[in-house]
Amino acid sequence: MKRHVAIVTGGTRGIGLGVAQALARDGFDLTVCGMRPAEAVAETISELEALGTDVLYVPCNVADRAARENLLQQVRDRFGRLDVLVNNAGIAPRERKDLLEASEESFEEVMRTNLQGPYFLTQRAARWMVEQKQADADWWGCIINVSSISATVASINRGEYCLSKAGVSMATQLWSARLGEFDIPVYEVRPGVTATDMTSGVKEKYDKLIADGLCVQQRWGVPDDTGKACAALARGDFPYSTGQVIMVDGGLTLPRL
Repeated sequence: MKRHVAIVTGGTRGIGLGVAQALARDGFDLTVCGMRPAEAVAETISELEALGTDVLYVPCNVADRAARENLLQQVRDRFGRLDVLVNNAGIAPRERKDLLEASEESFEEVMRTNLQGPYFLTQRAARWMVEQKQADADWWGCIINVSSISATVASINRGEYCLSKAGVSMATQLWSARLGEFDIPVYEVRPGVTATDMTSGVKEKYDKLIADGLCVQQRWGVPDDTGKACAALARGDFPYSTGQVIMVDGGLTLPRL
């Protein structure tokens, strides 16, 4: 039997790498993409391959249409199939600025990368998945959108990021509704405060907040927390839960008195 194939965007660092590692442990062959040249991620790719998986690395800016097309074509050429798409790649604003000061340029850059790119990558990947389903009724696959608690938790010094993640949440609902007739589930995984290079600059701030009770589980999240959630979805452990949100936030958004 051919091994199942997953794409993980932004899959060479942070949460994306945690997802890629979890899928590799579950026996998926992988295509991971990122912004760095291949030589810069060679060690990471070797570590994934050591888990027993076939790994293709494709440099890809998901905000660029041609780069997205190239990504999917390379997957077709290498593996000939696609079973799981994990839309994980995302950026924070280059500068955290108050809503009254933030620029349109920052808004456009974040929205293109975090929302527009994944939305249209999903469109093309979904067409391919539908083709596979129509050719083989036993084929099963899914789409997983990695968003953030910022989809619902307001941060007034990075409004463009919050809006992009809220858009990803609606995109999950839209694609799950559209692909329901083909039994292709679409999920959203919503991490909380997670220790990555993106959050390294605010470590001291969140160390204190977590110690003071920000989360019910008083620790930082780690990429493997999100990875394990995505792996369960990719395996098909939640086949009747399309459109749903899996919270991976240690209880941060749990209403409390």
